[in-house]
Amino acid sequence: MVYITGDMHADEDRLYDKQLRKLKSGDTLIVCGDFGFIWDGSSRETKILEELGGRKYNVCFLDGTHENFDRLYSYRQTVWKGGRVHRISGSLYHLCRGQVFTIEGVRYFVFGGGESEDKEMRVERKTWWKEELPTPDEMKEGVENLDEVGGEVDVILTHEPPSLVKSSMLMRMGKMDRVNKLNGYLEEINRSCRFKQWYFGCMHEDRVITPGHIAVFTDLWPIVPEKL
Repeated sequence: MVYITGDMHADEDRLYDKQLRKLKSGDTLIVCGDFGFIWDGSSRETKILEELGGRKYNVCFLDGTHENFDRLYSYRQTVWKGGRVHRISGSLYHLCRGQVFTIEGVRYFVFGGGESEDKEMRVERKTWWKEELPTPDEMKEGVENLDEVGGEVDVILTHEPPSLVKSSMLMRMGKMDRVNKLNGYLEEINRSCRFKQWYFGCMHEDRVITPGHIAVFTDLWPIVPEKL
């Protein structure tokens, strides 16, 4: 079984949440961005990553806006379930942007990244990295990989939502509309790609937004192939 959850922001309590006890050998947990546990290279962090990589189930994550991209991109790339990943430790993987993975017969398109609203208050290459936003080459690769599967997947996993979904959520919250080029890119995918479910993490909610778009945060959302 595959389970989807949202931003962890290096919160160790999330790693030992009672919900995770339901995961069995061979299952997969996917975090939709802002994993946060690859940050300073401390001995504590190293132990956490080793423990996660040694679990009986796979732990995977997309990148978000609160990642140390220098450290993240230093890990060796390999191929897992049909797409490129950084293998962090054992069965702990970072899912690279624009990749298509097939897990338990379900096809996933994955695209991490985002834009920090508070980047002006951070320090470049210490608390903020420009790599949080995708490059044109990454966007191109994502489109090409979707084209290779006929523009059709079962599930899309991102950190940010498409622009129209984000705008409607911000409006409901009474917040200023703030979309970026990544939201626009994802909106084009939303219009052109055929999919059944789309999960995203950056809005910090657990809620079905539309029949096909689901915001995830602290809950575990199971992917049931029979219901897709």
